[in-house]
Amino acid sequence: MRPWRNGQFTQLSHMAVRISATLWAQVLIAVLAVLVVSITVIAPLPLEEQMLFTAACMTVALILRRKASRLAVLAMIMMSVIASLRYMYWRLTSSLGFEHWLDMAFGYGLVLAELYALLVLLLGYLQTAWPLQRKPYPLPQDQALWPSVDVYIPTYNEPLDIIRLTAFAAQAIDWPKDKLNVYVLDDGRRDEFREFCESAGIGYIIRPDNFHAKAGNLNHALKITKGDYIAIFDADHVPTRSFLQVGMGWFLRDPKLAMLQTPHFFFSPDPFEKNLETFRSVPNEGELFYGLVQDGNDLWNATFFCGSCAIIKRGPLEEVGGIAVETVTEDAHTALKMSRLGYNTAYLALPQAAGLATESLSGHIGQRIRWARGMAQIFRTDNPLLGGGLKFGQRLCYLNAMLHFFYGLPRLVFLTAPLAYLFFGAQIFQASALLIMAYALPHILLASVTNSTIQGRFRHSFWNEVYESVLAWYIMRPVLLAMVNPKLGKFNVTAKGGVIEKGYFDWKMARPYIVVLLLNVIGIVVGLSKLGFAADSDVVATLLINLTWTLYNIIISAASVAVAAEARQVRVEPRVYANLQATLVLSNGKTVVCATHDFSQRGIGITLPDGVDVPQGEQVLVSLLHDQEECAFPALVAFSRGPTLGLSFANLSIEQQRELIRMTFSRANTWAASWGEGVPDTPLGALAEVSTIGLRGLRLLGRATANETLIHLRSLLAQLKASVRST
Repeated sequence: MRPWRNGQFTQLSHMAVRISATLWAQVLIAVLAVLVVSITVIAPLPLEEQMLFTAACMTVALILRRKASRLAVLAMIMMSVIASLRYMYWRLTSSLGFEHWLDMAFGYGLVLAELYALLVLLLGYLQTAWPLQRKPYPLPQDQALWPSVDVYIPTYNEPLDIIRLTAFAAQAIDWPKDKLNVYVLDDGRRDEFREFCESAGIGYIIRPDNFHAKAGNLNHALKITKGDYIAIFDADHVPTRSFLQVGMGWFLRDPKLAMLQTPHFFFSPDPFEKNLETFRSVPNEGELFYGLVQDGNDLWNATFFCGSCAIIKRGPLEEVGGIAVETVTEDAHTALKMSRLGYNTAYLALPQAAGLATESLSGHIGQRIRWARGMAQIFRTDNPLLGGGLKFGQRLCYLNAMLHFFYGLPRLVFLTAPLAYLFFGAQIFQASALLIMAYALPHILLASVTNSTIQGRFRHSFWNEVYESVLAWYIMRPVLLAMVNPKLGKFNVTAKGGVIEKGYFDWKMARPYIVVLLLNVIGIVVGLSKLGFAADSDVVATLLINLTWTLYNIIISAASVAVAAEARQVRVEPRVYANLQATLVLSNGKTVVCATHDFSQRGIGITLPDGVDVPQGEQVLVSLLHDQEECAFPALVAFSRGPTLGLSFANLSIEQQRELIRMTFSRANTWAASWGEGVPDTPLGALAEVSTIGLRGLRLLGRATANETLIHLRSLLAQLKASVRST
């Protein structure tokens, strides 16, 4: 060994001193920052100065919003945090001097809900302040260095048409064929599935039981297959050809990477989008999570596995005992286990697969109940704040994900809180109306503007309240029960691919929000009557605050009611809207250059050039073009309306079906092109949007009530007639 020289020791000593000085400087800056924030939070201000503070913060926030740079967003977050902490400090120290038991019951209930909301707000800022925005990492040119991959498609009760689409798309993934194996994991054990897999050259795996549902199904396949990596797709999630090439490079760069997740993107509307007619115009419930939260989690090495559209390294998965079976959210729990062992996770915010959303509101609620119960189970049995292996940022990201599903009770509190004063005269704030406004307004407004700036591409203002209000009543009970006994409840499968032949109003699902809506309407009537007799200015101001809050709750509750009006869905397979180059060969041999406007497995919509007419019933050959490649498919003109044709594919062979999916659903840019490209959020515009939906909800409720009343009257009349005849 070469002896160390004195100069080297001196150099290392100076380096250590510099590192030590840097650390002390960082600690000192952090301490000073905490002191400054603390003083700003607790500093008492007279009413006028507090109002000036509010005006100054809002002015600066609106100026920063126009810039929307990363530093501007961080500055907005800091102002919002200070305003919110000032409000909560004032709330806890100056507004809780309750003397009557009624004031105390309602007052402490509200402040607990506010503390929960504040904690979720702060953790949300931590998650979303600085998204990592990871890009694909290139693979080596030598394909001999690429690993082998097993593609798992678990299924239980989905129709074969859905599985066929996903399986063919999985076979079309651009990867060396000797290193790609596709398996259908059929927990329904159906002969038609086995026959399809045999004819299409796809692996077919079953097991003798259904223990542990999807997790058990995946773990059984894990014991049988041998690929270095596993790509998992739900039965209805269709991967693109580029899925593995886009995601696998990160595994070869980082030997400690255990899991890479991509977004869940849906080519059909969920019940909110379908029933409210907001598909592609308002970001759906899940877009915030996949568009922003997961990207923020990636910064903290805390990406969640979401059960589908992900790649997992076999070694780490086997090391944690396979997919977790202790909870019904086996996916997130599996990622938590791998993180505890020191493995890395990654998120690529680039849609590389697309699936079917839940069709009905009841199905959607059932899915969310399972997620909520599972997260509560993890919180209870494998709490991220406890145990080893996790870094501080990872603990907080997992904590926020689990706390999110506890919103049921706080949301119901916010929807009914002003009624405590309007109905019973309960003083839930022991402070003057002006002082409440002075502290609450900066907290509410700065949080709204800041979140709108951060989330604007993936969540519009006020829609979160609608989503939570619809689900609050239903997830509250399973979450609380899971905290008491994590073993309560069972895994429920989310049905996909159904139809709704006739629109109807789902009274059963809507009942809780109708009750909340009626209570708030009565509250408005009571409040206005009290306002008419109020003489004291403080009473008037208090009434106006509670009436405004109640009016907002009516808007949110009415919008929630509108979601329960189920719209018709007559297509088993939703169409994907896309403009693709095509040619049409007519029965007379003439070729027409045209374009598609939508497609599905069963058919395709064509837009013809001016002057071309093709009659209904004609046999044609439609060719799709992509990257100098052309594939032709026989079809029948199902309908012809001017320049628009609807073609139905005719008896496609297995190979033609495979080629059709490769040329349509499997295109690399099919889903990514529309990701995060919606209309950016503006809070006032979003409020108008939700208010319009609320008015629609009131109309729908009135119409449904009239129809139900008419049905009951007819039934009663029929009974009376029958009674008269019998006598």
